[in-house]
Amino acid sequence: MKSENLLMLADSERDADMLYAVGMFAPDPFLYLSVRGKPHIVLNDLEMGRARRCAQHCRIVSLRQVTERLRRNGVEAPDWSDVIGFVLRQKGIRKIVVPDHFPFALARKLRNRKIKLRVKEGDFFPNRQLKSAAEVKKISAALIMAEVGLSEAIQTLKNARIGKNRRLLFHNVPLTSEKLRAIIDTAVLQAGGLPRHTIVAGGRQACDPHECGTGQLRANEPIIIDIFPRSQKTGYYGDISRTVVKGRASEGVRRLFHAVARAQDLAFRKVKAGVGCAEAHIAIREFFDREGYPTRRRNGDMEGFFHSTGHGLGLELHEAPSIGPNSNDQLLAGQVVSIEPGLYYPELGGVRLEDVAHLSAHRTRNLTKFEKVLEV
Repeated sequence: MKSENLLMLADSERDADMLYAVGMFAPDPFLYLSVRGKPHIVLNDLEMGRARRCAQHCRIVSLRQVTERLRRNGVEAPDWSDVIGFVLRQKGIRKIVVPDHFPFALARKLRNRKIKLRVKEGDFFPNRQLKSAAEVKKISAALIMAEVGLSEAIQTLKNARIGKNRRLLFHNVPLTSEKLRAIIDTAVLQAGGLPRHTIVAGGRQACDPHECGTGQLRANEPIIIDIFPRSQKTGYYGDISRTVVKGRASEGVRRLFHAVARAQDLAFRKVKAGVGCAEAHIAIREFFDREGYPTRRRNGDMEGFFHSTGHGLGLELHEAPSIGPNSNDQLLAGQVVSIEPGLYYPELGGVRLEDVAHLSAHRTRNLTKFEKVLEV
């Protein structure tokens, strides 16, 4: 089958497709071109030496040399459209495929040069969903970084003292979401990860699944801790959530916790290669319904199980597939996904448990090693 000619202009610090294509971090935009299946990159001289070491599969072209050639040809101030036009002419290419986030202004300039662009909808590199053994190891390493941060959080909560009005104190000062998040993030950094928006949300705050959490933490109520660092070395993500109570959990919170734990066990049985993502999610939602935990809107807010069962994990925190009610994705062997059912009721608080799974043709393997304990 004839391979498509591909074009990207992006930096690989933020663009997962570019990092996947070249395998090295670069903070400034550079050009990637795949011609008849052979990758080329055009970048500034600052990155040339590192590119030769880290992107040996690519043909490396000096941006300086291309712009000097353009100036000799009469182009006073070459921009990326000039560089791309020159490189494509050299290759005899008039049609090229670009990602759906390709810069609009640049696309317009290239079309004015009679270069035909076709936007590739969906995944620019479909195989990015299917993780190699080496990629699974990189995700597992990032997951360990998350577990290091979680371990520090649990130890801090164990050592915390319960003061008046159930306020938690650590070293005789109030233990807040911000303080515990700083402890987690410091541990993650020391383990080689980059933390961002780590969630430490207690009480009613935990009923908003993406609330980072603020203010005083209290005993006897659930605290959701969700840690999702990016490896500084590889760019791959880990992701883990646990719900804990410092002190004694109420009977209602205990039942909530055990229902979520059982739902996650069910999800590990349902999430397997060949199954539709929506089918897997609906099975979890129906389980919660049978257990007496309906999903509904009450007093203007959602309660119950109102987020997806999980998502793909790799060079992005949230990537395909989406394991949710409206997903058209099908689970495939080779994917790495989170499995994170949760229940949220304002009168009780929130409970979420999240592990990471690797799907093979014959089984779903849990990559997460951290224990699940409600009371600490």
